[in-house]
Parts: sequence; structure tokens; C-alpha cells
Amino acid sequence: MSPLGAALRGAFCAIAVLACCGASQGPALPPSPAPVAAQTLKAAAPPEQVTTAIGGLQYRGKLTQGGWLRGTAPTGTRSVTLGGTALPLASDGTFFAAFDRDAPASLALTVVAAEGFSLSTELAIAPRGWRIESVNVARRPGAMPDAEFKARRAAELARIGAARAKDSGATGWRQTMAWPAGGRISGEFGAQRIYRGEPGAYHAGIDIAAGQGAAILAPADGTVTLAASDAPFTLEGHLLILDHGMGLFSAFLHCSDLVVHEGDTVRQGQLIGHVGMSGRATGPHLHWALTWKGRRLDPRLFVEPSR
Repeated sequence: MSPLGAALRGAFCAIAVLACCGASQGPALPPSPAPVAAQTLKAAAPPEQVTTAIGGLQYRGKLTQGGWLRGTAPTGTRSVTLGGTALPLASDGTFFAAFDRDAPASLALTVVAAEGFSLSTELAIAPRGWRIESVNVARRPGAMPDAEFKARRAAELARIGAARAKDSGATGWRQTMAWPAGGRISGEFGAQRIYRGEPGAYHAGIDIAAGQGAAILAPADGTVTLAASDAPFTLEGHLLILDHGMGLFSAFLHCSDLVVHEGDTVRQGQLIGHVGMSGRATGPHLHWALTWKGRRLDPRLFVEPSR
């Protein structure tokens, strides 16, 4: 029997004994924070957690909406899933996962050993108080797009989807990310407007108010999967997407120019482009977005808390 199988079998026995004795089946999950009044709060983030969990599996991360998790599975692990999503295991047993801006209060982390034994634990995902602004005006849909725009936008969205479906084997997901540009944060992740009770789309990245032409540096190692160098996209402008591996992607919007090409491998801190206001932007800034398997993530939770 594998070490993990033995550990999981032992865990099952321990749980059965505790259940018969009327004891708790494990440490209580921390209480969820009380609901917060939107409109006034900044989306605060909890400190990083380090935990030894089921069957010797270890993980650390920021278990909150928009946050992340890195872990190591013991020898003999057949699979690890989070909320039903399979987590690929690297050759050394490490894995990565992340939590959407609107992630539920808990998600099941399940480990399956080589013998088929499985055990789950519920991870408490801390909610956050997003910056919400209610305005007493009707939501304006904007001008009706014409046929040319619709066709062009469909092609752009197809390219973005294809870029985020690639797996280059990059290992930047293992790194603590660095800031891609200097400047104040002018747009917060998760911020949203409510128009007379009708929610608008929330801000799916952060805006960094760097000046026109400021350097954009790779926040972590990765592979370029999309570089709109010649023809800017209608909304994103000169868009660059990096694959950091394990389903984690960075996107950089509104660039003035890009200095890397699709297929290029980049290292953390390498120059990849310059700040601009291409696409739909009212001034020069960098919009940096992170996604994992379609989940929208808060870039601030992936870098050192320097601002």
C-alpha cells in the first residue's frame, strides 16, 4: 500500500472512531466574516495560510475570493480535485488552484490515493467586501454595434479563448509575482457599479496609473500565447497574454506597443511592452488581469504587499 493510501485509511478509521464517540471530525473551520456593507469598503485580503491537511497533503495560499492555493500531494496520489475541478499534478506532486471573485463560502478539496481511497476536506473561502458604487442613473447600453464590429469582436474573443486554452508547460505559477509596472492603483479588482438596482460588470483586473511609454515587465515566467502587435483589439487595444502554467494566465491591456511575440518564452522581470491607451481607454494606464480556468483573480494577492 502506498504511503498516501495508508494515511488515508488511517484517517478514515480516525474519523469513524470520532463519529462513534460523538466528537468533532476535525478542527472547526474558522467562522466566516460577517457580511459587510458594500459601497464603502476596500477589498481587504487575509494573510497567507500554511496548512498540513488530509493524508499528509500540504498547501499554502490566500484562501479568499480572488485568491490562490499552492500545494504538494504525497507520493502515491492518484488525483486532487477542488470543488470538482481536477488539479494537474507536476512531476514533484505540486499543484495550483485559485478562487473566483464570486467563489462560494467553501470548496471541497479531495485527494485520491493509488488504491482508490479518497478523503475530502472543506476549505473555507473568506468573502470580501467589494467596492460597490450605487448611482441613481439608468444603465446605458451604449451604441448598438454594427455588423463589422460584431464580426471583428467575435474573431478577437476567439483568439483570447484560444490563447487561454493553451498549455505551454510554463512554471511561473510557482513564483511570487512581481509588479509589472510602477504607479498608483487607479482601478481596484472587483469594483462594481449598480445602476438603479441593475448591476454593471465588475472590474476584472487592476489598473496601474503608469505614464505613457512606461515599461511593462513580466510578473512571472511564462510563454506568450497572444500578442496583438499589429492590429489592436477593439476594446483591449494592443493585448498581450502570458501563460504561467497550470491554467494561470496574465493579460496586459491598452499597451502602446509590445516587444515580444507569440511563442516567446519570457522570464520574470523581462521587458514585454510599454504602457499606452490603445483600445477603449481614456488615458494611459496598464490593466493587468489574472485568470485561472475561467476564474477571475485579484493580482494584488499574487505580489508582495508593497502597496
